[in-house]
Amino acid sequence: MSEMEGSGSEMTTISRHHFGDDPDQPDFSVSIIENIKEEYGLFVWPCSVVLAEYVWQQRLRFAGAAVVELGAGTSLPGLVAAKVGADVTLTDESSRLEVLSNMRSVIELNKLQCNVVGLTWGVWDASVFSLHPKFILGADVLYDAKAFDDLFATVAYLLQNSPGSVFITTYHNRSGHHLIEFLMVKWGLKCTRLLDAFSFMPSCKSSGLSGNLQLAEIVLDSERS
Repeated sequence: MSEMEGSGSEMTTISRHHFGDDPDQPDFSVSIIENIKEEYGLFVWPCSVVLAEYVWQQRLRFAGAAVVELGAGTSLPGLVAAKVGADVTLTDESSRLEVLSNMRSVIELNKLQCNVVGLTWGVWDASVFSLHPKFILGADVLYDAKAFDDLFATVAYLLQNSPGSVFITTYHNRSGHHLIEFLMVKWGLKCTRLLDAFSFMPSCKSSGLSGNLQLAEIVLDSERS
């Protein structure tokens, strides 16, 4: 469940997202600074809510693990991972300076310690080479078909660079699972878990969601590597 408060003419809001097994007594909340006048990177989309809830429910897997969130935007899933004890690096496109600045503000607002890195998919520089995540998170990163190959090239590299790592992504299943299956085959990956979001979202959160939202866990295909 989330709450929202506004703050003036710039259309900036702070939304509060609660996590816990008892919705009446959440374990913690995460505050997100959003700007509804700006581009999509400064808004909490449904896929972020779903992935953040999954991280909470799988919190024992994330405690103490290195986590990288790709295309993090408002960074809700990564911040939840930090809350449950992960070592988190939040990333978004290097040129999106306002989004990267907003990440730093949100980290400070929630009194967390996370790294913020400008990382452009398909660009090979020190920002990519230095990452060795156990978990790679990506909420609604499958929205621009022109960027799919760059995204999956980056994911495949990170998986290869960190043996045993997992890419966990949530997405709107607009055209069936066929496209993501094609990309996985192309880049030597395989899906180990595929869930409908509504199968694990608590009713207090799922009531505010719509569409065919899915979550996939993706790893290197050892038979092809």
